[in-house]
Amino acid sequence: MKDSTFRHQPLERAIEAIVLAGGSDAREAKLVAENLVLANLLGHDSHGIGMIPRYISALLEGGLAANQHPKINFDGGAMLALDGCKGYGQVIGYEAMQMAIERAAKHGSCVMTLGNSHHLGRIGHWAEMAVARGFVSIHFVNVISHARVAPYGGRDARFGTNPCCIGVPLPGEAPFLLDYATSAVAQGKLRVAHNKGVKVPKGQLIDDQGRATDDPRYAVVPPYGAMLPFGEHKGYGMALACELLGGALSGGGTWHYEESSKQRVLNGMLAILIDPAKLGTADAFAREARLFLDWMRKGRAAPGVDRVRVAGEPERELRAKREREGVPVDATTWDEILAAADKVKLDRARVQELAGKR
Repeated sequence: MKDSTFRHQPLERAIEAIVLAGGSDAREAKLVAENLVLANLLGHDSHGIGMIPRYISALLEGGLAANQHPKINFDGGAMLALDGCKGYGQVIGYEAMQMAIERAAKHGSCVMTLGNSHHLGRIGHWAEMAVARGFVSIHFVNVISHARVAPYGGRDARFGTNPCCIGVPLPGEAPFLLDYATSAVAQGKLRVAHNKGVKVPKGQLIDDQGRATDDPRYAVVPPYGAMLPFGEHKGYGMALACELLGGALSGGGTWHYEESSKQRVLNGMLAILIDPAKLGTADAFAREARLFLDWMRKGRAAPGVDRVRVAGEPERELRAKREREGVPVDATTWDEILAAADKVKLDRARVQELAGKR
């Protein structure tokens, strides 16, 4: 099978059909499909439609539950503690952020914890919801799935890729959106590299003997090695902060399990939303943000780079390109998606037809 390029709207319909066949209602299937395809449009293929095979396996194992909604464990107005009930993160995250945004609009800020959600996907999606309302949004997230990242100075995997995200609305332009794994690379990007049969840069991964390797299979199939934190002790420290804040503080749990074959991906998240207008610094914030951005962009670009960018710009540029030219999907990933359709008794030919692939 050859690699393919899909228009994003038909691709959404194909993914939506698979989620529907898994037992989700129409709204949930649409939210999941739109969220995953958007990740592909933005260039985050690691958090896009390639997750569907994992989701379907988790669903059939019972680690993911369809048609769930966040349960409120504590509501203190500007403080919320929520349980995700193992539901699709694309729905749980959306509804949890809606609640947090309502509280921030009323009180000026909101501290929200969310535990026990299935995979929340691209965390930047949730920050984008907040910045669209003019709020700063800060997120610490832990991952309970398979331990894949080694601590700084260690060789054994002890925790997940634990992402951190910061969204900041900017005056007169699209927001600053910093969204990154605390590992040197997102695990899904290694899955994509493995499926494509390409090597990865040194410094991202060690093999099962603790030696540096450029072979992504050590993050995908046994014998497992371990991913490394970014920036040595700095990324390691951030990963632990995400585990303690996203996992322990949320009540969703931390990573302290023996390796298993279960396919569920559970996330815990601490989200902090701030309304600059109610803080009383909105005018100064707008002025200083503009002065700083103008100052930074007057700097000369490095050789081989056309201009200095801020976090969020590369994704928006790639989205425009992929909306014009289509979403590339490697042959292995597409075959895995079709196999997931088989598991929920959805005809492969129907998926191909919906996706616009004959």
